[in-house]
Amino acid sequence: MNFVFSPEEFTALLVLSTAASFTPGPNTTLSAALAANLGLRSAMKFIVAVPVGWGFLLAICMAGLGNLVMAVPALRWVILLGGTLYLLWMARQLWRAREMAKADQSRMRITFFQGFAIQFLNIKAWMLALSLVAGWVAGKEDALERCAVLLPLMMLFGFLSNLMYAAMGSLLREWLLKGARLLVFNRCMSLALVLTALWMFKTSF
Repeated sequence: MNFVFSPEEFTALLVLSTAASFTPGPNTTLSAALAANLGLRSAMKFIVAVPVGWGFLLAICMAGLGNLVMAVPALRWVILLGGTLYLLWMARQLWRAREMAKADQSRMRITFFQGFAIQFLNIKAWMLALSLVAGWVAGKEDALERCAVLLPLMMLFGFLSNLMYAAMGSLLREWLLKGARLLVFNRCMSLALVLTALWMFKTSF
């Protein structure tokens, strides 16, 4: 059987996937911050939850439910406000974390379910999923075959991008132990989350 995507389509898909996955965003920022404060092993629940949640969201959009969700203003507001408030809450937790020992015992820990659920509160993730479906799946005779390639590919990109950022955060752990470096790092990550939340809110209108 021939590959479902033409070389041009697949190249464009890889470019979009790389840009969407590896540029800094709420998921990658949280992955780096969690690994820096709690260690790579503790961050793995979140790192795995991201692609699972993202894959489930993309599958919903492939099934046609994404357009319905985005067409209902009340649901758009729930997603937008919920995601913004959650990022601001995480930013507050990061801002207050001064020592790794305290961070390890704090509410900075994110469960697998929380990591999974936060994907559905990211309005940009919904828009990206709908764009992928519109550009590479909708109206194609081999739509199911395309979904079978697109879904695991997007999940793989989501996993690798968050793992990369978490690995970088983990490598900084010993360096961050000295002086006020961890405090400065956490507050920079906190500000990054705040700016991301504000950017998501502003550009969703």
